[in-house]
Amino acid sequence: MRIHVVTIFPKYFREPLSTSILGRAQATGAVEYRVVDLRDFTHDRHRTVDDVPYGGGAGMVMKPEPYFEAMDHLQPKGPIVLLSSRGRLFCHEEAVRLSLEPEVTLLCGHYKDVDQRVAEHLATEELSVGDFVLSGGEPAALVVTDAVVRLLPGVLGDHESASSDSFYDEPLLSVPSWTRPPEYRGHAVPDVLREGDHQKVEAFRRALAEEITRRRRPDLWERFGKGRNA
Repeated sequence: MRIHVVTIFPKYFREPLSTSILGRAQATGAVEYRVVDLRDFTHDRHRTVDDVPYGGGAGMVMKPEPYFEAMDHLQPKGPIVLLSSRGRLFCHEEAVRLSLEPEVTLLCGHYKDVDQRVAEHLATEELSVGDFVLSGGEPAALVVTDAVVRLLPGVLGDHESASSDSFYDEPLLSVPSWTRPPEYRGHAVPDVLREGDHQKVEAFRRALAEEITRRRRPDLWERFGKGRNA
């Protein structure tokens, strides 16, 4: 898989993309990252990527020309995703969908906004990582990249490690985890996890996952209930 990231801060991605799972995925050839500096597609000595908004208002708007010229240069063959607070909410299903693509391009905005012509006539979709506003699209691009890359075959090395994550197979939060020591500062690991009865362990984990989801994420719990009754 190839992931293009278009940004005015290419250094932002240098360490994260070479660290831990993302770095190992690249080293094994499961993914190739290409971080593109949007300023390379400007034509003035100040390498200007923003301008004042039409109609007035606070803040600066990212100009359309550098984005379009960057895409002319890259010739991307898959989804072109603009990270935007107006976008569709990024979730596990979206990560799975993108992980099946041979190539994904992520467009990072900054300042107040990105010219709407980029969203309407260049990007194939807009995605948001949550109902909050970031200073730029860079953190969101890393979130999307991490969520997608860890799903690629062989990246985690252990499929079960991913299959027990939240949201993987059902709209349930993952069960909490414990490790040694069995007791620490008066807080003990649940007895059922130390007794070696695998059926009881699975029943305990399932019940706990459902309980946590019901309490913390009623929206997911509603989806789970609808799925069971379908």
